[in-house]
Amino acid sequence: MKRIEVKLSLPVVAPLLDLMKASSDVLEAQIAAPITLEDIDADFREEWRAELLGGQQEELHALMGLFNSDFFINGVVAFDEDNAEIIVRACSALRLRLRRHDLRVLEDEQLESGGVDLETLPVALQKPFMCYVFLGTIQELIIQHLDGAILRGPAGDADAGDDGDDGDVDTEDAEEDKN
Repeated sequence: MKRIEVKLSLPVVAPLLDLMKASSDVLEAQIAAPITLEDIDADFREEWRAELLGGQQEELHALMGLFNSDFFINGVVAFDEDNAEIIVRACSALRLRLRRHDLRVLEDEQLESGGVDLETLPVALQKPFMCYVFLGTIQELIIQHLDGAILRGPAGDADAGDDGDDGDVDTEDAEEDKN
């Protein structure tokens, strides 16, 4: 099974975890993606909303679970074919929340291009922007190294597309990417 272990800089990531946790707490009660379900029968609407919210909660718990006491000891998070899709979706939910709430004054082009100079951002936007970029980087790492797992899903053929690469990321390079 492919596995990515990434060593992160604790002084850089730890402050972002507070914002991730706060956003995750808000998303316990609301769906991250703005959806309108007015065309759906009211009974089905509540069931569908509850199912979407339950899935989102599970995904967020999996992501936040990566940053447990072991993380604070060794600074390493691990992604594999079993958690890749869940973590990517959880990152998406948090990024949507950050985009719609904390970073709403920034244009989509600024957020997606990375063409924002951190020092020129108001102090109140710096941490949310860093968190947004951090979550996007996690998504990119997973997609780059475990994209077959995401496309096939956990029930997919484990041997399909196996190129012999074990999926490990050089932790020194990964840490450098996060600094």
